[in-house]
Amino acid sequence: DPNEPLVLVSYRPEDQINLRISFGFDSAALAPSELPKLEQMCRVMQKADVDVFRIIGHTDASGSEEYNRRLSILRAEEVARHLVDDCGIARDRLQTTGRGEADLFNPNAPDSDENRRVEFQALS
Repeated sequence: DPNEPLVLVSYRPEDQINLRISFGFDSAALAPSELPKLEQMCRVMQKADVDVFRIIGHTDASGSEEYNRRLSILRAEEVARHLVDDCGIARDRLQTTGRGEADLFNPNAPDSDENRRVEFQALS
């Protein structure tokens, strides 16, 4: 529900499994180099005792805040589409959201490639 507040939980690094799906500049297209990561995530999702995963899209700080928010949503939706269409994950197990440039992975380099990404959270 877009009207509900977004809750992002921070975990200690040793309690996390981080898998970032990276994107090209101004793009929501999945690069072939990222597909093996998504295949790995697919296998984990198929076996995991988790009802819902959140897919969180991010951008770098290039462009306007509104543009970046829309692009980050498109990135999350593209990953969800891939997981549903190419992996068989049920769509109701996936939530998507976009954070735009709000949570830069590398705030010291706001236009850096590493800020353009999608991350995952296990919700339940």
